[in-house]
Amino acid sequence: MIIAIDFDGTIHSGVYPSIGFLRTHAKEVINNLKENGHYIIIWTCRTGDDLLDAINFLLEKEILFDRINDNCPDNKAMYGGNTRKIYADYYIDDKQIGTLPAWRDIETYINTTNNY
Repeated sequence: MIIAIDFDGTIHSGVYPSIGFLRTHAKEVINNLKENGHYIIIWTCRTGDDLLDAINFLLEKEILFDRINDNCPDNKAMYGGNTRKIYADYYIDDKQIGTLPAWRDIETYINTTNNY
């Protein structure tokens, strides 16, 4: 499955443009999802130096991912190009209706609803 994960407020606790602390279990869950064969896209509005800061944070924290703000190559080929909207089977974002679930709850949900 393709999983798009927001950066600000979702992976870390800071408020843009600051980068705060890594959210509890975010690294473990993201890395578990990646190691279990899911395609991870980091989905952020950051650009320029702010995006570079985010990439460096992810690399320093050893958080695994496949792409940032870019669709999976299979989807680009299937649809004949790249769209601004990232296609994913699941989107993880602190701006969803309600609140961001705990990362372990997110992992459980994805693992128990995986019908692919």
